[in-house]
Amino acid sequence: MSAEQQHRDGQAADPGPRSLAQALRERDDASLGALLRSRPDLLHPVPTDVTQLATRAGTRASVLRALEHLDRFALQAAEALAVAPDPASYQELLDLLAGDDGDEEVAGALPATVALLRERALVWGGEDRLRLVRTARELLAPSASHSSPTGLGPSVAEATSGMSPGRIQAILTAAGLPHTHDAVSAVAALSALFADRARVAELLEGAPEASREVLGRLVWGPPYGQVTAEPAAHLRWLLDRGLLLPTTPGTVVLPREAALSLRGGRAHRVPEPTRPQVAVAAERKPQVVDAAAGGQALAALDTVEELLRSWDEGGPAVLRAGGLSIRDLKRTATVLEVPEPVAAFWVELAYAAGLIASDGGYVEEHHDRHDRPDADAEGYEDEETRDARTRRRSGEAEHYAPTPEYDAWRDLPPADRWAWLLEAWLPGTRTPGLIGGRDGRDRTLSALGLGLDRSPAPEVRRRVLELMAELEPGQAPDPATLLERLRWERPLRSAGPRREQPEPPRAGVRPAYGGGVAANDPEALRTKLTEWALLEAEMLGVTGRGALATHGRALLGTEGRSEGAGAGAPAAGSARATVVAALLAPLLPEPLDHVLLQADLTAVAPGPLVRPLAEALGVLADVESKGGATVYRFTPGSVRRALDAGRTATELHAFLDRHSRTPVPQPLTYLIDDVARRHGLLRVGAASSYVRCDDESALDEILADRRATALRLRRLAPTVVAAQADPRTLIEGLRAMGFAPAAESAEGDVMIARPHAHRTPPRTPPAPVPDGPPAPDATLLTAAVRAVRAGDRAATAPRKDTPEAPGGLPRTSPADTLATVQAAAMTGESVWIGHVNAEGAASQRLLAPLRVEGGYVTGYDHTADEVRTYALHRITGVAELAEEADGAEPAR
Repeated sequence: MSAEQQHRDGQAADPGPRSLAQALRERDDASLGALLRSRPDLLHPVPTDVTQLATRAGTRASVLRALEHLDRFALQAAEALAVAPDPASYQELLDLLAGDDGDEEVAGALPATVALLRERALVWGGEDRLRLVRTARELLAPSASHSSPTGLGPSVAEATSGMSPGRIQAILTAAGLPHTHDAVSAVAALSALFADRARVAELLEGAPEASREVLGRLVWGPPYGQVTAEPAAHLRWLLDRGLLLPTTPGTVVLPREAALSLRGGRAHRVPEPTRPQVAVAAERKPQVVDAAAGGQALAALDTVEELLRSWDEGGPAVLRAGGLSIRDLKRTATVLEVPEPVAAFWVELAYAAGLIASDGGYVEEHHDRHDRPDADAEGYEDEETRDARTRRRSGEAEHYAPTPEYDAWRDLPPADRWAWLLEAWLPGTRTPGLIGGRDGRDRTLSALGLGLDRSPAPEVRRRVLELMAELEPGQAPDPATLLERLRWERPLRSAGPRREQPEPPRAGVRPAYGGGVAANDPEALRTKLTEWALLEAEMLGVTGRGALATHGRALLGTEGRSEGAGAGAPAAGSARATVVAALLAPLLPEPLDHVLLQADLTAVAPGPLVRPLAEALGVLADVESKGGATVYRFTPGSVRRALDAGRTATELHAFLDRHSRTPVPQPLTYLIDDVARRHGLLRVGAASSYVRCDDESALDEILADRRATALRLRRLAPTVVAAQADPRTLIEGLRAMGFAPAAESAEGDVMIARPHAHRTPPRTPPAPVPDGPPAPDATLLTAAVRAVRAGDRAATAPRKDTPEAPGGLPRTSPADTLATVQAAAMTGESVWIGHVNAEGAASQRLLAPLRVEGGYVTGYDHTADEVRTYALHRITGVAELAEEADGAEPAR
C-alpha cells in the first residue's frame, strides 16, 4: 500500500471541523503543546481560551513567522494549497505537487508534510476539505499585481471578474465553445476547457509558433506581460481565445488553469521533497582535527589578550554616533597583525563577552533608549547616562577600555577563558562581517557601533555546527552543499517564483572574512552568515582543518546555567561551558615558567608562558615574532623600559638567571650593565623642565650637540640646565641623542614609569536581539495548555439568560448577587460572574464558590484554573449555568 493510500485510509470520512478553533479544540494536550512549542509567539501572553488561540494563530504577523520557519517542501505544499480550490482534497494537493506523471518521492513525503502544517495550525480541515489559514492564503495566493511564489497567476474567474459579458462570449466563440446564457456559466466553461490537458493541446495545435513561444516564456512565471493598444497577430490570437486575459491597461496574464495544463499539472517546476545531503569535502583523523582546533583556540586567546593589553591604559575614542573609527580599527589590526575585518571580529567578540566597553556609556545610552521604552516620556536618565552627558559637556572624551570583568577573565585557566568567549559567540546577534558595509540609510557600519544586530545569525551559526556534527568525526563538509541544506531548511518566502541564488562558496576556495552585504538582500545575508560562521568557528578553534572538533560538538549539548552563577561570569556558570572547557583543556599546552636565552640577544619561549613571566618579559624585551614559539629581542630601549619600571640591574640579572634554561649570554649581561650604568645619570624635572647632572662634562656635551637646539637649553648652574620643552619631550630628545635620562619628582626622587590600567565602570554585555520570543520550556508549555483548556471550558459553558451590563457582563442587584453565590457555595454549583478589577478592566469568570465572608467570595475559578478571591462590590452580577450544562460542569 502506498504512503498516500495509508494517509487517506487513516483519515475519518467526515468533513472534519468547521473552523480552526474547533480543530484546535479537538486536539489532545500533547498536540496543543507541540503547536505552542513550534510557534512560541502564540504564548505571549497566554491565550485565555482556544478561540483566542485560533484568532492569534491567524494574525498576519504570526502566520508570517510560521511560514518563515517551514522547510522548502512544506512551504511548497502551502503554496500549492494557496492556488488550489478552497477547500481542496488531499488528492488535489498531491496532483499539484506531483503533476500528471506522479512522483514517488513527493507522494512519500507529503503525508508527513501535511501533518506538519496541521501541527503548526497553518492547515485545518478533514481529508477531503483541506483548508489553508485565510491569512496564509492571502500571503501566498496570486493577485492582480503579482503572481504567487509558484509563478501561477489568477484563475479565469478572478481574471475575468471585471470583463463584460459580451467579451467573454466572444472568447468562447474563438475558443470553439458554444454560447451560454450568462457570464457565470461562460467562465465555468472556459475554466473547464483550460483545465483539460487534451483540449488545451488540441487548441494549441493551430496556434502560430510565436504564440507558443510567448506561452513558453510565461508558463513558469511570472505570468504577466505587457501589450500595446494594437497587439501583434500572435498576441491577438492568444487574447481572442482567452489564453491571455487583461488585468490592467496594457498588462495581460496567463490564466492559472491554462498554465497548469501547460506545466503538466505541477504547481512548481522542481518539487523538493527530500532534504539535500551535506557532502564531505575532506576526511582527516579526529586526533589531527582536535590538535589543530586546540592550536587555534590558543591563538584566539592570545589575540584577545593582545587586544585587551593594548587597550589596558585606555583604548580608542568613541565616535560621536557610537563605534570605532576606521583609523582606530586600522591601528588595532596593525597591533594584532591581522586584516581589518578579522580585527573587527575580535573587537566585537571581546565586546560581546563583556570584556571591553565605553568608559562613558555613550554607546550604552543608545542601547538603553531602544531597550527601555518607558524611559523617555518623563525624561528619565540613569546614573550612567547622566555621567556620560556631564563628560560630554565638559569636553572629556570617551574611550573604549577593558571592563572589570577582564581582570576576572584573565585569572581563569585558558580553557575556561576560551569557553567564556564561546558562550558570548554562539548566541550573539551582533554580526562583525557587516562592518564596512552600508545600512538601510546608506551609512557606514562601524565596529562597536549600532546596526550590527542580525537576529538570524545565532540560528544559522548553530545550525551550521549541528550539520557538521551529523558527519562522522574528522569529516569536513563541502560549504556549497552545507549552504544548500540551510536554504532548504529555511527558504526565504517571496512574492514570486524563486530567483537565482547567490553564488555559494566553492570547495577548496577560502572566502575572505567581512566585506559587508546589501541591507535589502536577505538571501545574500543568509549566504554570508553561513560563510562567516564557518570562518569564525575556524578562527576560534571550534573546528580544526574544516571539521568539527570534539569540544566543538560539546557546544551543542547542555545549555543550562548552574545555580549561583554570577551574571558577569558566563563561562563559570554554564554547565555547557564546564563540559567544553574540560574537553579542551588536554589540547592546550601547559604554561611554561622558562625561556631559552640565545647569544643574539633574543629569548625563545617554546610555548605559552605563565602570566607573571610573560608580563615581566614583555617589559624587558620586545616581541619579534609569534607562532608556535614566541621570540623576544632585548634592545637598549627595552632594557631601559625595565629600569624605568623600577627594576635594578641586579634584579634583571637574577630574573634572567632564574627563568632561563640556557646560560645567560655574555652580550646580554653587558647590555644590561651598560644601560644601567648610564641610566639615571641625567635627571629631568619640571621648570618648564630641567636637566641636572653631577658630571659637568656630560652637560657640556649636551649643550654642544646640534640636536639639542630644538630643546632650547640654557645652563643655570654647573650641574643644572633648563629647557623650554616639557619633561616628556626633553627625555625623548636626550634619548635620541644617545643618553639615558631618568625622570625625577619634585622631591628629587627617581620616578618609576609603571603603566596605569584603565577600567570602565561595571558594564553589562550587549544582549542578543532575538528572532521572536524564546522557545518555551516544558513547565511553561504544561501550564499554558492547562490554562487554555480551563479557559475554554469556562468560555463554552452555557448560562441562563439574565440582564446584561455594558460589555455583556451579567447584571444583578447586590442582594441577589450575595444570595446566589451563597447558595452556590452550599450546593457546590458553579456560576458565571461579571467582574471589574481595580484598573477598570471587565471580564467574565466561571466560579465555583467555596466560601462567602467579609465582603469577599473565594472559589475555584475555572477560567484561570486556580482558587481566587473576589470582592463582592466588584462583581457586576451573577448568572446560573443553563440546565443542559448540569452534569457537564468542569471538574474542580
